[in-house]
Amino acid sequence: MAGTGCSLPAGLLEEIKAYLDADWVQPLSSEEAKLAALTSDGIAYLNDKLGTAGDYMSPGYPRQLLKEYVRYARDAALDVFENNYRGLILAMQNQRGVSAYAASLENAGET
Repeated sequence: MAGTGCSLPAGLLEEIKAYLDADWVQPLSSEEAKLAALTSDGIAYLNDKLGTAGDYMSPGYPRQLLKEYVRYARDAALDVFENNYRGLILAMQNQRGVSAYAASLENAGET
């Protein structure tokens, strides 16, 4: 993303802005830079919780949680984010674990 110092997938910031009803935020403005930084922070936080890079462009837990993370961060409420979304964070982690296990069984069957 040019001008913000953040490297976000193409279209992700626009999706976050639409989710937050932030259509008043102009490209390359300080508000957009703040949303881009919060989005980047959210990706880092969720990747840490997930243990790998999440897919933030497809429907699923990572994208849903990222949108909520940015909403909470913008509203200065990150202190309650993890408690409020613990169930979804755990579901995201479990889904990743099950997928990894299924892939390992599939790979074991190929040898």
